[in-house]
Amino acid sequence: MQAQANERPGAVVLLSGGLDSTTVAYLARASGYAIYALSFDYGQRHRRELDAAAAVARAVEAVDHRVVRIDLAGIGGSSLTGHGEIPTGGVTDGIPSTWVPARNHIFLAVASGYAEVVGARAIYIGVSQVDYSGYPDCRAEFLEAYQRAADLASKQFVEEGRSIPVVAPLLHLSKAGTVRLGLALGVDYGLTWSCYQGGESPCGVCDSCRLRAEAFAAAGAVDPLVGRPR
Repeated sequence: MQAQANERPGAVVLLSGGLDSTTVAYLARASGYAIYALSFDYGQRHRRELDAAAAVARAVEAVDHRVVRIDLAGIGGSSLTGHGEIPTGGVTDGIPSTWVPARNHIFLAVASGYAEVVGARAIYIGVSQVDYSGYPDCRAEFLEAYQRAADLASKQFVEEGRSIPVVAPLLHLSKAGTVRLGLALGVDYGLTWSCYQGGESPCGVCDSCRLRAEAFAAAGAVDPLVGRPR
């Protein structure tokens, strides 16, 4: 999709269509950025989230919404890409099977290239290290290391010293805090999709559904996908 360009500075937003990335897209817009939305079709079971991403991109009046295809299912290693069953038993020891190897690293690398091409001033990503699933690529240590590598790989940084910062505004915020922030920003969470199963309606038992339900309940809010507090 392509909207009319304007004079606002641009920000690339990694937009999955889920609760976190949608909140970040609304926040970037509220911060004065023109949105360049970037989504990925990577072989995920829940491709339903790409429909949600398209709806959110329209809602924030994105200048552009790109869907990049990368076959992460081909390397395996994650139940999200069809290698094993989606866990439904709640908290597990260690990193859960839904972690997709190198996903955020790859997504950010593409976002950095896209941002340099379109002249964006920032890259927004909706990761949190508070009440997350334990994914190693959702931590401050990873983002700090990635930023250094991205700068060294950037033509404009090498030639002009201009970095494109990776902004993670939810990094120290709980999911309930994210919901509260989003509601204050006017986020329509009815546009979003979180369920790892990717059916017609949320399964209610996968890790993502469970975390979403807990967030809305803790925020004292109604999840519009189910029409009642969960």
